[in-house]
Amino acid sequence: MFADTVSAATAAPRGRAGARSLMRRLRRIPLAPYLYVLPAVALLVAWTYRPLVQTFQLSFFDWNLVPTQPMTFVGGHNYQRVVTDPDLRQAVINTIIYIVAFMLFSLVLPVIIALAARRVQGRARTVYQALIFLPFLVTPVAASAVWQWLLAPDSGAITVALNAIGIHIGDVLRDPNTALLAIVVIVGWQMLGFGVLVVSAGIAGINPDYASAASMDGASRLRITRRITLPLLSPTLVFLLLMTILLAAQWTFPMIDVLTQGGPGNSTTNIYYMLYQIGFRNFDAGLAGAAGVLFFLVFGLIAIGLVKLADRLSFYDN
Repeated sequence: MFADTVSAATAAPRGRAGARSLMRRLRRIPLAPYLYVLPAVALLVAWTYRPLVQTFQLSFFDWNLVPTQPMTFVGGHNYQRVVTDPDLRQAVINTIIYIVAFMLFSLVLPVIIALAARRVQGRARTVYQALIFLPFLVTPVAASAVWQWLLAPDSGAITVALNAIGIHIGDVLRDPNTALLAIVVIVGWQMLGFGVLVVSAGIAGINPDYASAASMDGASRLRITRRITLPLLSPTLVFLLLMTILLAAQWTFPMIDVLTQGGPGNSTTNIYYMLYQIGFRNFDAGLAGAAGVLFFLVFGLIAIGLVKLADRLSFYDN
């Protein structure tokens, strides 16, 4: 009994000393950096992570978005519907087509244009790059309205001009064989300037001494581009590849909504527009949530894989 009393008496000062030591360590932690990022973190939690958790919860219920209607638990039935729905499969196929087609406008053409722009000297180069980047500054809805007028089947400027030389394109945006191609060209025209700007910035960051040394050794301009410029430009190209895969469906969403509404016959829809239709036109929150969760996981895995491969596929000027 006496030993227990002595142990308790000696443990109390040690406990108080430990608490004081902990408080001293906490006082040394700078709070200012955390306070600076606190508003951003709060908004991120409120507008990104909280809706993501709610979407995951909704994917297990059948609900029509009416607050007065109860949610019915259906388990994994919504995920089964996602896998077997032919409209969603068509949306996935169209999304893959968009991604592959946009590689031309986000990778191939920007590299060609940026390399060609190096031959333009002085202020003319700035004007040249500004003219290419200008379409990116136009809002998608405004650009869609202009293209809708240009491609009007009877009085559109492009339609009339092509009819004058004997090329009849008809109603491009209402033809299943041409509507998707029209969306690709319109969105690619608008996003081309962004790719050129990024590639031009990447080229500007390459040390010109490498090309000069190779030129002195007798290397041609084409060989310098293929052996030096493009390998050192690989981090920029990997970034554009990642952006194209993750954002292609978002880039096309406003164009699809204004010009085709996913038609004709779901020939131009993509996964994001299909989710919008399921959730806010068909009022099927459960199916939209299940599809959203699956697409989020797929694109998340793709992003993680590309980020891990970026270091292996990239050459750095170090």
